[in-house]
Amino acid sequence: MMQRNLLKQFGNDAEELGVRFLQEAGYVIVERNYYARKLGEIDIIAHRHGIWHFIEVKSASADFDPIYNLTPAKLRKVVNSTQYFLKERGLDVVFSIDALLIRRGEVELIENITL
Repeated sequence: MMQRNLLKQFGNDAEELGVRFLQEAGYVIVERNYYARKLGEIDIIAHRHGIWHFIEVKSASADFDPIYNLTPAKLRKVVNSTQYFLKERGLDVVFSIDALLIRRGEVELIENITL
């Protein structure tokens, strides 16, 4: 149980770092940890320059690169959750599905990961 709590705290800390990174880059955070029923969760929803960004945060410690946690199944969940969010809110907007990778405290934003 302690291991699970440590991993959850690690993920929360990484997400906080990601939020600060995005805010410093001019993003407005709209929502965090949006849960779309049984479809999945979107870690961060933000917008900047008229574009909505649906952002999946991935982090890893040690030598494992978090990019490998972005599996096709996870991307499908993010895409489906994004579509659900837009429909639920009645939004017809320009959007991007992005990944925020946290490696040893360094943050990398990759935009349009579903192209």
